Amino acid sequence: MRNKTLETRFTKASFHPSEIVRLDQRRGPLTNYPGVNENLIVRGARVHNLKNINCEIPHNSLTVITGVSGSGKSSLAFDTLYAEGQRRYIESLSAYARQFLERIEKPEVDEIIGIAPAIAIRQKNTVRNPRSTVGTVTEIYDYIRLLFSRIGRTYCWQCGNEVKKDVLDEIVQQLLELPEETRVYVLFPFTEYRKFHELREVALKEKGRRKKQPRQQEVISAVLSDLRKHGFSRLYQNGQIYEFSAPESLLDLNFDNECHVLVDRIVIRHDSRQRLMDSLEMCYREGGGHAVVEVVSLPPAAEEEGSGSTAANDLGGKVLPFHAGYRFNFSEKFLCRNCKIAYEEPEPRLFSFNNPFGACPRCQGFGNTIDFDMNLVIPDKEKTLQEGAIEPWTKPRYRGLVAEFKRFARQKGIPLDVPYRSLSDDQKKLIYDGDEDFIGIKPFFEYLETKKYKLYIRVFLSRYRGYTLCQECHGGRLRREARVILVGGHNITQITSMTVEEAYRFFRQLSLSSYEAAVAQRILDEIRSRLRFLYNVGLEYLTLDRLASTLSGGEAQRIQLATSLGSSLVGALYVLDEPSIGLHPRDSSRLIQILKNLRDLGNTVLVVEHDGEMMRAADQIIDLGPGAGEQGGHVIYSGSYAGLLSSDHSLTAKYLNDVLSIHIPKTRASANGQWLRVFGAREHNLKGTDIAIPLGLMTCITGVSGSGKSTLVHEVIFPALKAKQGECPERENYGRMEGNQRLSDVLLVDQSPIGRTPRSNPVTYVKAFDAIRELFASTREAKNLGFNAGHFSFNIPGGRCETCQGDGTVTVEMQFLADVELVCEECKGTRFKPAVLEVRYRGKNIYDILQLTVREALTFFSATPRIINKLRTWGWDIFDWDNRQRHSQEGKHNELSWHLICPGK
Repeated sequence: MRNKTLETRFTKASFHPSEIVRLDQRRGPLTNYPGVNENLIVRGARVHNLKNINCEIPHNSLTVITGVSGSGKSSLAFDTLYAEGQRRYIESLSAYARQFLERIEKPEVDEIIGIAPAIAIRQKNTVRNPRSTVGTVTEIYDYIRLLFSRIGRTYCWQCGNEVKKDVLDEIVQQLLELPEETRVYVLFPFTEYRKFHELREVALKEKGRRKKQPRQQEVISAVLSDLRKHGFSRLYQNGQIYEFSAPESLLDLNFDNECHVLVDRIVIRHDSRQRLMDSLEMCYREGGGHAVVEVVSLPPAAEEEGSGSTAANDLGGKVLPFHAGYRFNFSEKFLCRNCKIAYEEPEPRLFSFNNPFGACPRCQGFGNTIDFDMNLVIPDKEKTLQEGAIEPWTKPRYRGLVAEFKRFARQKGIPLDVPYRSLSDDQKKLIYDGDEDFIGIKPFFEYLETKKYKLYIRVFLSRYRGYTLCQECHGGRLRREARVILVGGHNITQITSMTVEEAYRFFRQLSLSSYEAAVAQRILDEIRSRLRFLYNVGLEYLTLDRLASTLSGGEAQRIQLATSLGSSLVGALYVLDEPSIGLHPRDSSRLIQILKNLRDLGNTVLVVEHDGEMMRAADQIIDLGPGAGEQGGHVIYSGSYAGLLSSDHSLTAKYLNDVLSIHIPKTRASANGQWLRVFGAREHNLKGTDIAIPLGLMTCITGVSGSGKSTLVHEVIFPALKAKQGECPERENYGRMEGNQRLSDVLLVDQSPIGRTPRSNPVTYVKAFDAIRELFASTREAKNLGFNAGHFSFNIPGGRCETCQGDGTVTVEMQFLADVELVCEECKGTRFKPAVLEVRYRGKNIYDILQLTVREALTFFSATPRIINKLRTWGWDIFDWDNRQRHSQEGKHNELSWHLICPGK
């Protein structure tokens, strides 16, 4: 009866039951209930180039949407299913919550049944926060901070001893280990008496009325009087006891030297525990958290053994000999007993570089500072000191300094005719720091800092400033007190500098005491599981302190995937955009297993993909086509992988069956004998690699994920060539380079957007839109209205819609959700003012022109060679002119086309 009632309630609900995680673990996911839709049903989808298509996607399955580029895969997955899932989730919120959110437009579709809350994981890195790292975005760093705050051990940065509070029980146990009949005095420092400073301030106020400073004797007299009121009657100094009852004896005391208040005199026996506990507790209470126990005499047996007897000096277990007169110093404060340096107690915020409490005070938690950059001070490491390797000293003003430096170099044995790169580290350090005979580079700039009130000095210094590694934390981002806390012999910055694979191995092999293991078990389980997820998606080569903003789109997508799996969310629709891009075939199986695990948790996984291995692992395949752009948007096939192979209409099936294939030339182009050679490349995981690249040929650099391909191209070769052309400072991440003089320019085509603004599209990028705007400005209607070419631009004020500033959409911040783009209500997405849209050329206004595909535009502007010549590039006919570079593949295609159209630019 209970289950029947639930079925009725679910059937009448305004949302699909798959939106709810689980009701009854015994019955499994809600899709197991009778009468509940087991499929996500789409009817009449017409978004972009989709041709009123219908399809069904099984819940709790892995579905792959495939097809040729531009066939409508992303339109179905992201612009239809994901958009509708997000819209319905917002609609399900309370009226109070919805008042803070804008209403999202419904996708152009007749009906979607059974959709779950949707999560999109795109091939795009949206993180721009300079503080975010791999560890923070995956929440691994949060758990590591918690681990360090619970079981971290603090060590003094000066003497190396462990810093910890002295607990009374442990102190008493330590003292009871002394030989029986040992006589000890329990003391606390006179100047640490809890009312000492209070009485001193009172004396200062009383004397302040007479404009005179109180004498030390008056302060001491007030303190002694208060001590006597509280029952203390003896002071101790240099082995002598001074009684309050004999005031004349206090005259021999020198209060400028160390002096203690005597609390108790105890003979150590097995029944002395309670008395020791009471006396030490009184010392902590009255002595400002300090206690001193001095050994007065040892029993005769111990006296005869002499220095052979030992006792623990501190609670860390360090063993030292003791003797008569030996002192044990205890404190309930968190400080080093040897150096008297106070430390912060471990807590999570101490290890956060986003919190001022834990961040390095010099760099504010960024790891780098704006300081003089050695790559700007010594831009060409191949120059010798004689040739002027130190650039600021080549100025005429510092000729005298250069002569002095040369004398210094000869005196210290620093060669002047050797490239700076070849100098030893000690020689470079001497040049940098200088000594008493010569100022050095660092003191030189420090001196100029004192003169920067002069304008020309400020201008001079600005030439050599840049982001450099923080000299305080050396890139660790945390204050010194956080860096001296260790777990397993490593501090938190050393752990975050490990790769995912190294960190996973470290935490698996971490040896802890039984108490530490009990405290940290659940924390370690979370850390290990998240590291394992990152490893399984092929990101074991990333370090935890790697900046999230430096990740590629594929890496960012896989991190989101690992984070989603770590959150154990169920009942959701995950939409992924080609997650296998950038993955070596070796790692594809691990990615597929991650997606299957996500499915097995109770989620529906929808993947836009071309990879054959991913398709073979899918539960359902939807093939769109048959062509691209206007020729696509139809469902060619929907079903299992085996059924796809037998489909006669699917272009994808023809390639999978090897009926069609990519033509491989029988002969290859031969090298012309010219090479670009890089020696000793070292960056990230590159280990002094030598590489030779033939010029005039297409060269492919491949390898398993994380082997260093992108590092070699993006971080070594490209910056080095730019530096040789004088466009950026030299990096010290390779030995030398040969053959670069044969190259006139170097261009990097990567996954970053090609446009400078969100309004950028292909027609503006290749400069074809300039000729189109001039063509519209030359029409009779435009001249009558006084419009020029600028009025037909959506990038500048004039003819564009000022509400959306020519974008056609308005981005709304959704508070706790991802930002949403809504069609501008003023221009209805046309980007222009109504008066501009009244101007027509051959029956079309400027907005109609932007909706043309390139193939249609070639026909429409056939009589205008200036426009046609910009568009006759392979592959462009599948895109709308107004495409906003949503996918990195299109962006790269457009950028390559631009270099073909305008070579040398």
